[in-house]
Amino acid sequence: MARKPKGNKIDGWVNLHKPVGITSTQALAIVKRVLQPQKAGHAGTLDPLASGILPIALGEATKTVPYVQDSMKIYNFTVTWGEQRTTDDAEGTALKTSAFRPTRTQVDALLPEFTGEISQIPPQFSAIKVDGNRAYDIARDGGEIELKPRIVYIETLEIIDHSADKTSFRAYCGKGTYVRSLARDMGEKLGCYGYISLLERASVGPFTLENAISLDIFQNIEHKPTTEQVLLPLNTALGDIPVLALREQEAARLKNGNVLTFLSKPDLERMSQAGIEWDGTDIVTALTTFGTKAIAIVDVKGIELHPIRIFNV
Repeated sequence: MARKPKGNKIDGWVNLHKPVGITSTQALAIVKRVLQPQKAGHAGTLDPLASGILPIALGEATKTVPYVQDSMKIYNFTVTWGEQRTTDDAEGTALKTSAFRPTRTQVDALLPEFTGEISQIPPQFSAIKVDGNRAYDIARDGGEIELKPRIVYIETLEIIDHSADKTSFRAYCGKGTYVRSLARDMGEKLGCYGYISLLERASVGPFTLENAISLDIFQNIEHKPTTEQVLLPLNTALGDIPVLALREQEAARLKNGNVLTFLSKPDLERMSQAGIEWDGTDIVTALTTFGTKAIAIVDVKGIELHPIRIFNV
């Protein structure tokens, strides 16, 4: 007999607002301690000095984490000019200094160079693994490693405010973008150096500040939150892919890992109405449902539905 998993059967998302001063892992641990789910994970790490959106997946929602990690993000951040630091943020020690301070016009003229697809070298203090070790562990031990540049995508980068020593920005960017590297590289281009002194993640795909849950709610010993108060549906992470409703027999076959083939005209019309181009050559990713339950994420290849993530809800 299979051993029953420990914890509560909870499937969904918590849109957590992580405060400054704790790691993403510590924030996750606080949520787990209160809700006690069978499984949990977060979609995208935030540095201890950063605040903002930390989406936390519970139960079967952990199967949708990659879709959140791949989504676009909005960051609000402030760059302090005049220093380059070891960590590229306020936590590090100064490596280089400059008395020069850029004008708003000079900063604004630089922004086109940092939009679109750009090459970026991650910070020395990052979670990237090198020969099995985290880069930040090597850096903390005094080592220096050569991290390879990577291509990242920044759709928009705009100035929110500017003063003599600081400039505040908002960036709308894709997966893998390091805002600390962005600050470092802009400072070098301007010839004044720079580091992140404030960083807030304002959104991760469908998760935004407007409906985020404060970590304080999970730390209130007298009034612990219920899942109904803090939980978003499992399919919250999949809001931008087509949704195809299944019949009961179809749902059962898909949950067993079988490929579904749609041949009849009504079935093909059902796919078209769901926004799935079944007669094309491209593979389309879709969410299948039965009633209110998510059944599986599928790859639609012509008239065939291939399950790639099956949900046990």
